Amino acid sequence: MRSGKLPVSGKTVMLLCLASFLAGTIFASRKWTQPDSEINTDLVIPTMSNHEKLSTISRKCDHKRKLAESNSGYIMREVMNTHQAIQSLDKSISTLEMELAIARTRQKVTQHTKENRASNQSIPNKAFMVIGINTAFSSRKRRDSLRETWMPKGDKLRKLEKEKGIVIRFVIGHSATQGGVLDRAIDNEEAQYKDFLRLDHIEGYHELSTKTRLYFSKVVSIWDADFYIKVDDDVHLNLGMLAGTLSKYKLKPRVYIGCMKSGPVLSQKGLKYHEPEYLKFGEEGNKYFRHATGQIYAISRDLAAYISINSGILHRYANEDVSLGSWLIGLEVEHVDERSMCCGTPPDCEWKAKRGNMCVASFDWSCSGVCNSVERMKHVHHTCGESDSAVWTLAN
Repeated sequence: MRSGKLPVSGKTVMLLCLASFLAGTIFASRKWTQPDSEINTDLVIPTMSNHEKLSTISRKCDHKRKLAESNSGYIMREVMNTHQAIQSLDKSISTLEMELAIARTRQKVTQHTKENRASNQSIPNKAFMVIGINTAFSSRKRRDSLRETWMPKGDKLRKLEKEKGIVIRFVIGHSATQGGVLDRAIDNEEAQYKDFLRLDHIEGYHELSTKTRLYFSKVVSIWDADFYIKVDDDVHLNLGMLAGTLSKYKLKPRVYIGCMKSGPVLSQKGLKYHEPEYLKFGEEGNKYFRHATGQIYAISRDLAAYISINSGILHRYANEDVSLGSWLIGLEVEHVDERSMCCGTPPDCEWKAKRGNMCVASFDWSCSGVCNSVERMKHVHHTCGESDSAVWTLAN
C-alpha cells in the first residue's frame, strides 16, 4: 500500500501455489520415466535368466575347485617335506644313540685294556676282524681239523694278529659242573694252543642264542675291530677271501653280511629247528624275516656295540641266526647277501675256484656244515682252499 501497487488477493496466491506444484510434479514425472535408450546403463544391474545364473555359479565353483586342487598339491608337498624331515630327524637320533652306545663300549674297552696292562697281559687295542669259531666240548677232532687246514696256529696265529689285525679264537663256555673234567680238558688244550675265548656260559645246543649274544658282548669289550665274525667249527674258510670281501664294506657304519635267507617257521614239535614262539611270526606256515644263515656271518663294530650295550633286553629265539636277525631288523642296517660265504663243498667250490671265483666259505647245506668234517676237511681245503700266502699278501 505504501508503494502504490495493487494488493494481491489471497485467492490469487493460492492459485499460483497450486500451479507451481502441478508444474513441478509434471517436470519430475518426465525425468523419472525416460525411455530405455536414454537410461545410463552403467547404473543399472542387469537381470539374468536361471541358465545364466547356473553358468555363473558353475564357473565360480570350477574356479574354487581349481584353487583348492592347487592348494591341496601344495599341502601334500608340505606334508611330504615334513615327513621327510621327521625321517631324517629319526635317523639322526638313531645315529646319535648308536654313537653313544659305541662311546660307552669304547670306554669299557679302554678300562679293560688298562686293567690288563696293569696285570701285564697283552691285549690288542685294534684289529681288522675277530673270528669266533663256535665249538663244543665234544668237538676236539673238529678243532684239530681246522688247525691242520685253514686256521694258523702257534706263532703264525700271533703273527696274523700283529701284522694283519686278524684275530681267531675258538669260542666255548663251561660245563654245568664248572671246573669238572670237561673244563679241565679245555684248559689243557688252551695251554697248548692258546686259541680259545672262554665265556661265562653253560654250554648246550639250545643255548646258542645266549652264547651268540655273550660272544659279541665279550669280543667288543676286548678288541676294537672293524668286523666281528661268527663261524661254526665244521665250515671251511678262506681267510684271504674273507678279509678281501669285508674290506669292501669297511667305510660303512652298520653292515650285516652273510648268506641271507627266509626259511619257514617250524611249529611242529620234535623237528630240529622247531620254533616254540612260532605264533609271533603270524599264521602257521609263515616264513622268517630275512637273516643270515647261521654257519657264518659278520657284523660291523657299531652293531656289535649295540648288542653289547643292549644284551640284557635282547630277546632270544630258539635258533641263534634268527635271534641275531631279530636284534638287527629294526635298526638302520645294510643287509649284504654275500653268496660266496655259502658255497657247497666239492665239486661246487672247486668249479668256482677254477673259474677264478674263490669262495669265502664252503659247507654242505644238508649237514649245516661240511658233512663228516673231521674226515673231509683236508680234502675240501686241498680242493677249494686258497694259497697259504693269500692272507699275508693282503694290503693292510
